[in-house]
Amino acid sequence: QVQLVESGGGLVQAGGSLRLSCQLSGDTLREYCMAWFRQVPGKEREFVAAIRWLSDSPYYGNSPARGRFTIATDGAKKTVYLHMNKVKPEDPAVYYCAGGAWGSPIDSSEYPYWGQGTQVTVSS
Repeated sequence: QVQLVESGGGLVQAGGSLRLSCQLSGDTLREYCMAWFRQVPGKEREFVAAIRWLSDSPYYGNSPARGRFTIATDGAKKTVYLHMNKVKPEDPAVYYCAGGAWGSPIDSSEYPYWGQGTQVTVSS
């Protein structure tokens, strides 16, 4: 069984930076894909970034955060990070950490494990 717990959300000024963390417990998910999604009320969950556990090859696809956000893993701390830089007014959402097998990383249905989410709010 895998548990994911996000933290680090809060209020950030537009243009500023924020770091989200996702703490893993249970299975180490060594062969898994870890990802960040975000969701605003009334809209579908949106892919942000993905990475194979403990790899140096992140994947951003056509994410609107491409070039501004960075995903990374720390095996010793069993943590996945989302470094949010140059935050924009359109970035507020609940950010979710997800884990699953590497298939279609942008497809939220590929991930059986989810955290509870952490709210990010942006001030202009």
